Formats: sequence, C-alpha cells, structure tokens
Amino acid sequence: MRHISGACLLALGLAGCGEQVANEKQQAAAEAVVEQPAASGHSNIPSSTNVTVDTSDLAENVYFGNFHVHTSYSFDALTNGANTTPADAYRWAKGEAIPAAAAAGVMQIKRPLDFYAVSDHSEYLGVFKKMQDPENPASKLPIAKEILSTDKKVAFDAYARVLDTMTPGMEDPALADPAIMKPIWQEVVRTADEYYEPGKFTTFPAFEWTSTPAMRNLHRVVVFETSVGVPELPFSTNESEDPQDLWKYMDRARANGATVLAITHNGNASDGLMFPTATADGEPLSAEYIEARIANEPLYEVSQIKGSSETHPSLSPNDEFAGFELWDYLLAASVAAVPEHKKGGYARQAYLDGLSMAVEGRPNPYKFGLIGDSDTHNAAASVEEDNHTGKFGFENTPKKRLDGPLPGDEVNNRRVREFSSGGLAAVWAPENTREAIYAALMRKETYATSGTRMKLRFFGGWNFNENSPNNSDWVAQAYRDGVPMGGDLPASEGGKKPVFLISAMKDSAGANLDRIQVVKGWVENGEQHEAIFDVALSDGRSVGDDGKVPPVGNTVDPDTATYTNDIGDSQLTAVWRDDSFKPDQYAFYYVRVLEIPTPRWSTYDAKALGRKPREDLPVSIQERAWSSPIWYTPESKYFAEVSAGGE
Repeated sequence: MRHISGACLLALGLAGCGEQVANEKQQAAAEAVVEQPAASGHSNIPSSTNVTVDTSDLAENVYFGNFHVHTSYSFDALTNGANTTPADAYRWAKGEAIPAAAAAGVMQIKRPLDFYAVSDHSEYLGVFKKMQDPENPASKLPIAKEILSTDKKVAFDAYARVLDTMTPGMEDPALADPAIMKPIWQEVVRTADEYYEPGKFTTFPAFEWTSTPAMRNLHRVVVFETSVGVPELPFSTNESEDPQDLWKYMDRARANGATVLAITHNGNASDGLMFPTATADGEPLSAEYIEARIANEPLYEVSQIKGSSETHPSLSPNDEFAGFELWDYLLAASVAAVPEHKKGGYARQAYLDGLSMAVEGRPNPYKFGLIGDSDTHNAAASVEEDNHTGKFGFENTPKKRLDGPLPGDEVNNRRVREFSSGGLAAVWAPENTREAIYAALMRKETYATSGTRMKLRFFGGWNFNENSPNNSDWVAQAYRDGVPMGGDLPASEGGKKPVFLISAMKDSAGANLDRIQVVKGWVENGEQHEAIFDVALSDGRSVGDDGKVPPVGNTVDPDTATYTNDIGDSQLTAVWRDDSFKPDQYAFYYVRVLEIPTPRWSTYDAKALGRKPREDLPVSIQERAWSSPIWYTPESKYFAEVSAGGE
C-alpha cells in the first residue's frame, strides 16, 4: 500500500474566516430519499444508493447517542457487579443520576444524550437478574442460589458453567425457558417505548447477538425501529453462531411487520473473522451472503470501550495516527490472547477488500457507514473522558480502574486499564424521532466519534468550487449538487475531478481542532492503495515539502489533568479536489478529524487519587471523528448497480 500526505486545496477556511460555512443554528440540509427496487428477500429494506434528493425535508440537526448498552439484564454484567435496569439506563441518558455499583455513589452524565438503545445480550436475557425476584420463576431455578451467592468463587464457578452452554445445541433448557424469557423481553421492549419522547429523546428496542466462536468477536447489535412486529424472543447464539442465520431471523421479523437492522461490532477482537473475503474453505463469498450482509448491516461500530478499529499500524504503517486507543485482545477470560490476524478486523482494510471484490466483478459487501458506541455493562456509557465509570460494575472507582478490580489477576487488570472510554454515534436527521434517526442510519448519514461531540459535514460532488462554502445555504446546495457522507458519487462526464466539501466545528464544551484529513482508498492494477491527505490544519500550519505536518502541540498538564485551548482552531473547513482521480478506478473517501491533545480518562483518575499518571498508559489522547465514506464507482459499473437495485 502507498501513503500520500498532502492535498490539492481549492480553498481552506480556518477559525475566524468561515463563519458562513457553519452557523450556530446548524446548517440546513436535505434528506436523501431513495426509490430503488428492493433486494430479493429483504423487501422492506431501502437501498442506500443515492439517486434523488427531496429538499423539502431538511436534515438540520446532528444527534448523539448509543446503541450498544448493557444493564444487569446481561448475564455477564450482573455477574461482574451491575445492578442497573433498562429503565435506569434511559434515565441516565436523559441526565438523571442513577446508583453506581456496590454503593459507590451515583453515575450521572454531564450532558444528556439525544438517543439511546439498551441492547442486552440475548443469551438468557434477564434470567440472572430475575433470580433476585422471589416472585419470578427464575428464582426457583437450581442454579439461582449459586449465581446470587455472596461467595464470589461460588458465583463465578456457576457463571463459568453457564458460559460453557452458550454454543449451538448446548443451551441450558431451564435458563432458556420461553415461559421465563418472553416476559423479560416484552419488558425490555415495553421499557423502550415508555421512555421514548418524540422530538426530545429517542429510544429503540434492541438486543445483542453474541456470537463468539473460539473467543473471536462476531457480535452484532440488532435494532428495531419501533416495537411493531418485534418477535416474541430475541435471536441468540444458542440457536446459531452464523450471522447468516441472524439475517434470516431478521427477515422473519420483517415478514411479521418489523423494521430492523444490525450494527456490526468492533472487529479488532475478531481475529480477522469480521470482514471475510472468502469462506472458511477458501471459496468466494456467495452472492446470497453478500446480498444479505449489504441489506442487513449498514453500519459498523468503529470506536467503543474495547478500543478503536479504524485501522492498525501493521495494516497502515505510514499512518501516524493509526495507533489510537488500540485494544488488542481476544475475548478469552483467563489469558491475554492477542488476535493473530489484523486483516479482516479493521474498517479501512474492509473498505479496500470490498473495492477489490468490486473490481473482480463481485458485489461489494463492505459499503458500511461508521458510528461510535459504548459497550458499557453498567447502563452508563462512559463517553465523557473526565467522567469515566468504566465498562463493568466492578470498575466503579478510580483505584479499581487503575490498579485493577481483580487482585492478583494482572492479565485482566491490564485489559481493564487499556479499555478506552466510550464512543458516540452521530446522526444527521431532520428531527429527533425513531423514524428520522432510523432513516439516517439506513442511508448511512452518520459519523463516529471517540466521545467528543464535534460537528462534521462531508459532501462529494463534481461541480463544487472554492466559493461553495461561502453561500449561506451551502449545505442545501451541497445536497442538491452532490452526495453526503454514506452516499455513492455517480460517475461524471467530461473528465471532471471529484470535489469534497468538509466542515468541522469543535465540541462546544470540548477541545479545539488539530486537523481535517481525507482518507482515500482505491485499487489499481489489482493492488490496493491508501492515501491520507491533510486538507485543513489549525494555527496556520502547512504541509512541508517532505509531506509531513508539524505537530499541533500539547497543553496537557499531567499533574492537574487539565489542558487549554490556546492551540488549535474552533472550526476548520476545506474544499478539496482529488487531482489523482481516475474515472475507471473504484474508490472510497472518508474524513478523519483530530482534536488537540486532552487528558485520557486514566489521567483524570490518577488526579482523583492524588497520583502521577501510570507510565504504561498514555497521559493524553487526541479525540477524533470518522465520517462514513463516500464511494465512487466507474460509470458502467455504477449504472449496473443502480439497475440491479442494490449496491
């Protein structure tokens, strides 16, 4: 692979010189409306190929939230200290204080979220929790006394035995009794409905399908638009570890009236299994597999507590920012097993592999958008670096997070210290409702952040120019004349080069911005290539003749866990043209925006304990956002895809 630094900039707006580009009322934008034939077998799933735009419905707002949230209704969450409920999770996301584990005070987010979905593990959903209720039949199960034992060894031994049953054909029929599980699932769905406040706070019925073959992470969060047509039970790995069977379950739900999608989890812990390019036998992926994956999984979770999975230094050795918050472990409980295969576990490589398949004349299964998420197992997503509560209930104090919650277990203690804070899903939509947010998810007009709430716009087109961002209605014009993040850029006549409009505004309560980068991937003569272009730099910096950019600096004080906004800019904009573009080459483009360095959660924890930061952890990090890509398909191939009704 090649790495190219630098950019062809038509215009560059820095802080103080682009006030018309993004104003405080947020820019007016149009919601893409697509009319395409549905893929066979997925009749109520719209294609995400952008063909026409209806500018009468403006996507004026960006909303922030999470879909990957666990409570004590997940078997592993309760065993590891959680006692929160789905209702607690929604209350927390709305800004209310909820009890922390083990009487460790309360948890409360500083700034409420716009949407939230509780997605507890479907395997034995809620059964452990209901063992605490003497009126519930779960409390009468023989294993209940062991699970609830105050002797931690007894409880964990019972928990381990249950884990051994979580493979197809091995389920414990008592724990999976529909008479016990159906009312619990109904409660979960009902609670999501009860906390939904259209226009103010949006919830979705959801669950996590927890496929973990040989401790490799193939998990998905399954999100229903509404409670209409939701099946009587969620789908679990006791039924199948194969995602193709999950997709069939989703099709059955659609036949029952449900509207549903799945979000692929962080692939860094999949050991290369998340984004295969062939079957286990080395055969090409089937058309049925590719069609079903495209239809069911429009989004990928690129940032969460178990680190980021945009790319890895071994995959992108020339990317100086490829090593951000990596969590390089499998899901084994007792050994620090490291994934052997990076290829197949990271987003950028999956995008490249998808292009290679397209070049070979096969459909591209990896045209997914990006979101950030949490994976909290204690109801409260740790999306605020200075308000970190960890992943599990047993990480409920700074001392336990830094020194380790499990005395003598350095393997797991190290993995806890290397957890990241939670990420956020950012969604552009006209209003904060289930219908509007779900539609944005399907068209992939989303971006991921590592927890920051910066605002990011990204459009591609053929006729943009250096004056495009200077119009007060530039976003509406960008929708009319181009495509937003998550879209497909149609081929153009006349040998034009694609032009991209990008605007980034700092989190109003956060750090200034360092830079905007465009990441491009393409295939040439059968070889995959990637390039990174620094298209907007703060503080008047420029790309040097050697292709490098001077660092923005670092104001973090480790002793006080503070930083200042004396460096960086509050807003960056760019109009960038790809002069290396070739119309016969498949390509993708996405945007990465970096903030200036700020303290990592572990530095805040060290300050709370009156200590120096640990030497084995970063003192500061550069929070960031990743847009969903814009894809380019050569003209003949593009129109072939459109006529086929899919991607």
